[in-house]
This record gives sequence, C-alpha cells and structure tokens, in this order.
Amino acid sequence: MAIAPIEVKKSAPTRTTALEPWQSFRQDMDRLFDRFTTGFGLPAFGRNLRTDWEVAAPAVDVGEDEKAYTVTAELPGIEEKDLDVTVTGDVLVLKGEKKQEKEEKNKNYYLSERSYGSFQRSFALPDGVDRSKISAAFSKGVLTVTLPKSVDSQKQQKKIEIKAA
Repeated sequence: MAIAPIEVKKSAPTRTTALEPWQSFRQDMDRLFDRFTTGFGLPAFGRNLRTDWEVAAPAVDVGEDEKAYTVTAELPGIEEKDLDVTVTGDVLVLKGEKKQEKEEKNKNYYLSERSYGSFQRSFALPDGVDRSKISAAFSKGVLTVTLPKSVDSQKQQKKIEIKAA
C-alpha cells in the first residue's frame, strides 16, 4: 500500500468557538481516511463528504417601514414544502428541514449518503401587528414574512423634528 502525502495548510489562529474542537477532530479524521482510501485507488473520502446539508440557524434580516415589518431568511437548498411559518400568541416561528440523498457508483466504489438537518427560529412580535394579515412568500431560497402594522398603529406614529441646540 502506498502512502500518499497530504498537504497541510497552516493559517493564523482564529477565534475559538464551542464547535471548534469537533471541527478540528473531523478534519483530522478526514485526513486519516484520505490517506487510507487513496492507497487503494479510491477517491479521497473527506473530499466527497459535503456538509452543505447541515442546517444551522439561517441568516435573518428584520426590517420596518411605515406600513409593515419584514422578516427575510436565506434558506438555500430548502424547498417550500419543507418550511413551516406559524404565529402562536406573540411569537413568530420559522421552521424548516432539508433532506438530501446522494448515490454515486463507480468501478471501484459505491457511495450512498442520506442527510437531514432542521432549524427553528422564533421572534417576538412587536406591538401593533395585524395578525390577520400576516403573509409569507418563498422565492429562490429566500423566505419573506410580512407583518403588516394595524391601522391604529400606523396612526400613532409621528415624525419628531430634531432642532439644533
């Protein structure tokens, strides 16, 4: 069995997070499997593993104008049927699940992977939201939830002029 050299890239130390030890462990294991599988003419194992399916809390932008609040979430790779938007009491809840299956056949190997990931984000609704008119739209991996302000809430807003002292 031939041992293939593995390139090790060094970088400046970064801020440590709670997941950092596990990520480091995974990288070490990937390198170990890469050395093992390339000796048999198989593709490098770690390079075939994709972690795109791992769904963390999605990036969310919250905005406001005179008529409504908007919550926009980036959800690449998730389909509309796998999303759930609910309002319970004073809480807006966004839930989603991403499912991915991959099958690859080659002369020297067979690879079959199934992966699942889910997320849930909750937001306290601001005062003055007209709950009966809340709507959601999903297009090109972006979920937009519109929270219209009630008529009374819109009337209560008043622009305050700022004077120089």
